[in-house]
Amino acid sequence: MNRNSFYGPLSDPAGDAGHLEHPARVGFFTDTSVCIGCKACEVACKEWNRVPDDGFNLLGMSFDNTGMLSANTWRHVAFIEQPATDLGIPKFERPGASADPQSRTDFRWLMSSDVCKHCTHAGCLDVCPTGALFRTEFGTVVVQQDICNGCGYCVSGCPYGVIDRREGDGRAWKCTLCYDRLHDGLEPACAKACPTDSIQFGPLDELRERAARRVEQLHERGVTDARLYGHDPDDGVGGDGAFFLLLDEPEVYGLPPDPVVPTRDLPAMWRYAGIAASALVAAAVSAFVGSRR
Repeated sequence: MNRNSFYGPLSDPAGDAGHLEHPARVGFFTDTSVCIGCKACEVACKEWNRVPDDGFNLLGMSFDNTGMLSANTWRHVAFIEQPATDLGIPKFERPGASADPQSRTDFRWLMSSDVCKHCTHAGCLDVCPTGALFRTEFGTVVVQQDICNGCGYCVSGCPYGVIDRREGDGRAWKCTLCYDRLHDGLEPACAKACPTDSIQFGPLDELRERAARRVEQLHERGVTDARLYGHDPDDGVGGDGAFFLLLDEPEVYGLPPDPVVPTRDLPAMWRYAGIAASALVAAAVSAFVGSRR
């Protein structure tokens, strides 16, 4: 059965799922410090995976026309405008020109391309009653549309609010990390299309090392707010297969600060229920024996 173990962080989710011989786990490292908000990743994702359009409705509060991840948006580029006054500082400095007063601006843009995290402990995978979700040999999580019955359990099982059911279809849809392209030795369409290498694809261990070096580099340059999100294998989801370099708190980007997979404590709950049931049976037997005497 393709389910995660909950007895400690997993470094090999594909092996745990039954893939005895498999390639290295792969994923995404998204460096938001170099994202320019071009949305090339969104377009490439839709074109390759034939994802329907979102209606092209501007939200009225930014240049973002998709708003969030959904069944029809597997990559979402967030546009976050931060006025300097909201942060209690005079003005923002443009990188490389801090000595020039004219280089300061009244606001800054934070841009980030969000995607399914392909969690090590995948709540969507654990609650699926039909086996429509499965762990691939690459360590990613994919929905099989011909098996999904549209129950929606996976929607509530995702701590990031990623997975969604398509209107008029009812089935769950999300990023597959271009599973078909991986089989042919190709990188996912979004990473291929990114012009700044904000979205980087590769073996997860290598990406984590690269990300750590990037954070150190930014700190040396004075960007002290740079931090990694989703890279820690000891967090509430066992580490993400898609993690991020952020320039502010996760909440600013619409990400939960401390995500926990809802089914994490399930084994302990079953153990406690078993202990309670055993105690109840023992008490009933004791009472029965006592009454007979």
